[in-house]
Amino acid sequence: MQYIRSSINYFVEMSSTFMIPGPQGKIEAIYHTTKQSSNVVLLASPHPKWEGLLDHSVMFTIYRSFVRCKFDVLRFNYRGTGKSTGTFSNGEGEISDAEACLNWLSDRYFPKARYWVAGYSFGAWIGMQILMRRPECERFVGVALRPNLYPFDFLAPCPHPGLIVHGTEDTVTPCDLVVRLAYQLSAQKRGQKINLKLIPDGDEKFSTHLRDLEDIISNYIEKEMESLEPSFSRESVQGIGL
Repeated sequence: MQYIRSSINYFVEMSSTFMIPGPQGKIEAIYHTTKQSSNVVLLASPHPKWEGLLDHSVMFTIYRSFVRCKFDVLRFNYRGTGKSTGTFSNGEGEISDAEACLNWLSDRYFPKARYWVAGYSFGAWIGMQILMRRPECERFVGVALRPNLYPFDFLAPCPHPGLIVHGTEDTVTPCDLVVRLAYQLSAQKRGQKINLKLIPDGDEKFSTHLRDLEDIISNYIEKEMESLEPSFSRESVQGIGL
């Protein structure tokens, strides 16, 4: 993971840690801004019982992907995690925390921004809950979805296109379950495009495939933004020097 360590200083200079008012006290958050972007993403962390902090290596990789594409990015710790106050509630409370963070973004950017949600494992489930509840969110990125642990039947249908990424050697959730879920989401709504990318030999932490994960997500973002904003070009993001 040397490529992550070598760029930490760049991200620290562009980011700030602060507290957001939440439904159960304060929510610890890190906010990265280009100070000129109208594209914003909310990142949801994995379950706290499984290293579910905002600085998890997979979370940082997702974060890098969006920064490469000049997005403003907000990461946060759920209630009772890190410096966030309160008690972890295993679902509904954490959705409320994510909504509070999106409210903070909305207060800052509304109505000019394009909003995305992204998450890893439990955080992917949280992100897709937000996608259903908040119509301003236009796209999603879900990494290592867990349909064997969390229900996804609330997506009826999935309201927007998105990207699902999974490792073929994930030992928590068999790959075929995620393939089946992606197919079901695509079939729910005519013309709905759910992109599924499988990383060969990738485990649940993408241990030796973080660069592959980053590139897959960045390429998807670039293609989607080109369709959403004609003025957005790949050339504009290639010189960011990460």
